[in-house]
Amino acid sequence: MDRAKTAYEGTPGETAGTDDIRRTWAEVVATARRTTAEGLVVGTSGNVSARVGDVVLVTPSGVPYDRLGPDDAVGVGLDGRQVLGRLAPTSELPMHLAVYRTTDAAAVVHTHAVHATAAAGLVDELPLVHYMAGALGGPVRVAPYALYGTDELAAHMLRALDGRTGCLLRNHGTITYGATLAEAYDRTAQLEWMCRVWLTSASVPGLTPALLTRDELASATAKLRGYGQRRG
Repeated sequence: MDRAKTAYEGTPGETAGTDDIRRTWAEVVATARRTTAEGLVVGTSGNVSARVGDVVLVTPSGVPYDRLGPDDAVGVGLDGRQVLGRLAPTSELPMHLAVYRTTDAAAVVHTHAVHATAAAGLVDELPLVHYMAGALGGPVRVAPYALYGTDELAAHMLRALDGRTGCLLRNHGTITYGATLAEAYDRTAQLEWMCRVWLTSASVPGLTPALLTRDELASATAKLRGYGQRRG
């Protein structure tokens, strides 16, 4: 990865080394490939990024993920200036950077998942059909439509993400973030699943899905904080 190393050395404000860049880029590519393998995106739609120090590694625009290798790393600073690689970054860079500038995110996953995109065109907030909404911080909002790749879309997204780790994008898809790529991916997969559950239950003629109350969701959210294995 000599080319990437040369491009990265001397970056203003850098806080990570070439080994971190190489490892994280491999994780970005693997996560992007997973979005296609598991049906969350088609072709080159959607994008994935991860932050390493002051550099955001992001998938490039219009390049199939299975063609990306170790020497294709694309990195930008938080100001949007490209500091690594020759491929152009994703057109959705404004959304990714907006998340990193305003949250403690270390990774972002954006998809065009079918059920989530369908739900985003029907409601302003995903109905509380399941308590896993608590894993995203609460009821999932839908950001108003704006042209892809614009600062306007990024601004809409930030308002929908207020107090949340994921949201829906009207006529577009999903975006989630986390402390790791695995966490960000899990959140987008959970969001797609919740949208599928709601669309499925809402499609039964003559019946209306039972929904959680805000108090019920709050109790589930509190319990989710202690979910899983304890360390130490």
